[in-house]
Amino acid sequence: MTETGLLDILGNIFSPVMGLFGLPGAAVAVLISAFFAKASGCATAATLYASGVLTVGQATMLFPACILMGTLIGHYARIVLVAGTNKKWHLFMLFIPVFDAFLSLLIMRFILSLMNIQ
Repeated sequence: MTETGLLDILGNIFSPVMGLFGLPGAAVAVLISAFFAKASGCATAATLYASGVLTVGQATMLFPACILMGTLIGHYARIVLVAGTNKKWHLFMLFIPVFDAFLSLLIMRFILSLMNIQ
């Protein structure tokens, strides 16, 4: 399967959720990439912008989300697991950065709409 085919499949699946933020379904690739590495998420957003999948406003919306939830897996493994934190908080520690990222999408959508940037 080609990358474009996979991006189309992800776009179709996540289109309703990403549409809540005014983003195309393919924008979920940015968030998935950012989950593993901040730079990867930002690079994915830039690539989707350059290829015309995202507008400048949509790419701008995604950058704070990439920073807020970026490298979550790596940080979780290196910090939370190694530090020996109480296991009852592990799921909560994974949820908070993802929640923050989605909250940032709503805030950025509002800010960009005030600035009339799409």
